[in-house]
Amino acid sequence: MTSKPFSDRLCEAIKLRQTPLIVGLDPRWEQLPESLRNGVTIGSCQTKSEAFTKFCQEIIDVVAERVPAVKPQAAFFEELGSSGMVALEAVVDYAKSRGLMVIMDAKRGDIGSTAEAYARAFLGEKPLSPWGCDCLTVNPYLGADSLTPFVKTAVENSAGIFVLAKTSNPGSQTLQERLVDGQPVYTLVADHIQSLSAQSIGSSGYGAVGAVVGATYPRQLGELRERMPNVLFLVPGFGAQGGTPKDVAGGFREDGLGSVINSSRGIIFAHESKRYSHLKNWTSAVEQATRDAIAELAAETNAGRL
Repeated sequence: MTSKPFSDRLCEAIKLRQTPLIVGLDPRWEQLPESLRNGVTIGSCQTKSEAFTKFCQEIIDVVAERVPAVKPQAAFFEELGSSGMVALEAVVDYAKSRGLMVIMDAKRGDIGSTAEAYARAFLGEKPLSPWGCDCLTVNPYLGADSLTPFVKTAVENSAGIFVLAKTSNPGSQTLQERLVDGQPVYTLVADHIQSLSAQSIGSSGYGAVGAVVGATYPRQLGELRERMPNVLFLVPGFGAQGGTPKDVAGGFREDGLGSVINSSRGIIFAHESKRYSHLKNWTSAVEQATRDAIAELAAETNAGRL
């Protein structure tokens, strides 16, 4: 087990791989390569779960030496019931065995003993937690007391959390940009995240509490980088959702640290893209899409200084 803070471990992994790119593991049955679906259009939960495991593990084999972390989306596994959760555990364990950090995208949020249970479930290497994840995404909209148990467990277990601040979806404006005392709600959330993160700053200059800030809002991304100097960003919306390297450039410090940039569909389903249709198999498409995303980020952002 490690006692090194999450923020320091993530920054070290980013520098080792020389990229902030992380790969989202969002398996969808209909988009899996035909070779994994074996011609079955409607499979049982068990069949799908086994295919999801193989799909994600093959992606991990491709990207393990190229990126610092993967981000499994729990929802796609949860919808398959108990067999899906077995698959998710297998994927997390496999990613860890290949030296990748794991950011569990489950967007948990609750208060009191329930929040404590969620935190204990996900945060920290095994046996500190049964899932053995390095980090968890958290929804802050139940208020400050909903974050406290997650922060406490994260710090105790050398793990981290990424708190939703300004998310990438168009509907985020409905609440997150509403004004309270003249300030958008997302800036109030950001200030709270900064205050929490400042209490656990590691040698990297960042704390255990990070923020989710979408690539689809580049102006706000740059503003929040200035507003949260001790906060690592998880940036979704890059690639398939329309975010470009220039859109995410504001999330980095001069040294290329400060954000991890997530790409899910653009990489894991690259075999569907005409850009990669000439490649011999779906894993070759994943490899090339990963290489291309890394190169684009290096060319157009401070990630090139890593």
